Amino acid sequence: MRQPIIGSGLQGRLAGKADVSRSYPSVLARMAAGILYAALAFPPLLFGAREPSTVAAWCALLGFGLIIAPLRRLERGQLLIIGGIAFVVLCFGFVLHEQLSDHPWIATFDPIWAKASEALGTELTPSVSVVRGEPFFALGRPLVNMLALVLGVIVGADPERARRGVRVMAWAGVGYATYGILVFFVAPTSILWREKTAYLGSLTATFINRNTAAAYFGSCAAVWLVLLMAAVRRRLPRGRMALNKMLNRLLADTPGEVLIRFVMFFVCLAAMLMTNSRGGTLASLVVMIIGFLMYFWRDVSWRSLAVALIGCAVLGLLLLDAFGSRVGSRIDAEGLSDAGRLSAYRSILAMIADHPWFGTGLGTFASAFPAYRSADISMWGVWGIGHSTPLEFASEMGLPLTAVVVLAWTTALVVLLRTLRWRRTKMAVPLSAFMVALIALLHSSIDFSLQITGYSIVVFALLGLGLSQASRSPSSEGER
Repeated sequence: MRQPIIGSGLQGRLAGKADVSRSYPSVLARMAAGILYAALAFPPLLFGAREPSTVAAWCALLGFGLIIAPLRRLERGQLLIIGGIAFVVLCFGFVLHEQLSDHPWIATFDPIWAKASEALGTELTPSVSVVRGEPFFALGRPLVNMLALVLGVIVGADPERARRGVRVMAWAGVGYATYGILVFFVAPTSILWREKTAYLGSLTATFINRNTAAAYFGSCAAVWLVLLMAAVRRRLPRGRMALNKMLNRLLADTPGEVLIRFVMFFVCLAAMLMTNSRGGTLASLVVMIIGFLMYFWRDVSWRSLAVALIGCAVLGLLLLDAFGSRVGSRIDAEGLSDAGRLSAYRSILAMIADHPWFGTGLGTFASAFPAYRSADISMWGVWGIGHSTPLEFASEMGLPLTAVVVLAWTTALVVLLRTLRWRRTKMAVPLSAFMVALIALLHSSIDFSLQITGYSIVVFALLGLGLSQASRSPSSEGER
C-alpha cells in the first residue's frame, strides 16, 4: 500500500523540479526586461549620466542584463541584426587595437610622436593615437550604447515587453518634463541638488545642456505622438475617410485614452519648446510631422494628406510662437547656424584629411583640435566637443569605420521603415524607434546629443526594441 504513495510523492517532487526548471528562464527574462526598462527610464536622472562612474555603472548593469537574457525566442531576423551589430563591433575593435597597440598591424604611428621626441631630446614610445592610451579610457560611451542596443534586441523579441518598454520610456519622459517645467518656474537656478550655472533662461530638467534636453523631450513627444495616433486609429472605421470626417468623429466623442495621451504629448512638447534649442526643436517638429504622415498615409486621400501636412506645419509654427518664442527670436537673430560652428566644421575636415584611415584616437578630439583651430573661431572657450557627432567620430576613428557605422545606421532605418506595410497595431514600436533615431541622428549631425549617455542609452535601447520587432517574421503573428 505504501508504494503508490511513495511513487506519487516522487512524481510530485519531479514535477515540482520540472516546474522550477521551466520558470527559471522566465525569471531571468523578467530580470533582463526590468534592466532594459531601467535603461529606458533612468539614464537622464543624474545630470544626463555624464560622469565616468555613472557610465561604468550602466555598463555593469546592462552587461549583467545581457548575460542573463534568454535567447530562445530570437528568430532568424533578430539573429541577423545581432550579427550585423557584431560586425560593427569587430570593425570598431580592430581600429581600437591599431590605436592602442605598440605594434599595430597596418596603421602607422602618428608623426606627432617623432616631432615630440626630437623636441624633447628623448625617445618616446609612439602610438597611432595622438594621446597614448586615451582610446581605452574613452571606451565607456560606445560600450554602454552597444550593450543597450543588443539587450533591446533580445528583450524586444517578446512583443508585449517591447510595447511595455515604449510606454516606460514615454512615461519617464513625462516625469522629467513635469519636473523640468516645475523647476523652471520655482527654482530656475538649480538642477537637482546642484546650482545651475548655464542656460539660466532655458529649461534643462535633469540635463546640463539645453540642446540635449530638447532632443530628449522631442523624442518623448514623438513616442507619445505614436501612442496617440494608435489610440485615435482604433476609434476610427477601417478604410479611407475624409480628414474633416475623421476630425469631426474624434471631436464629437473624445475617449479618455486619447485625451490622456494628448495631454502627455503636450507636456513633453511644451518642455521641448521651453529649452529654447533651435536644432533640437526644429529636428523634433520635422520628424513628428513625418511620423504623422507615415502613420495615416493609408487612411486619407493624397489631397487630405497635403492639407494635413500644411496644417501640421502651421500648428508647429503656432506652438513655436506661443511656447518657444525665444527659439524663434534666436533663429531670427542668429539664423539656423553660427559662423563659429561652421568654421569648426572646416577645421575638423582638415583633421580628417590628415588622419583619414585610423583617426587621431577615440576620445582625443579635445587634444587634437587646437592644432587645427581656425583663426575665424573666437578665442573664447575650449572646443572639447566637435558639435557634429559624425564629423567628430570620423576625425577620431577614421573614414573607413565611419562608413561602416553610416551603413549600419542606414540599414537600421530601412529595416524600421519596412513596417509601414504592416498592420497598424504592429507599427507602434518600430515607428517610435524610427522617429527617435531620426531625431537623434538629425540633431547629432549639428550637435552632440548622442554623445551624452543619459540620452544615447535611451535611444539605443529603444532602437533595439524597434529593430527586434521589425525583423520578426511577418507570419509569426500576422503583422501584415
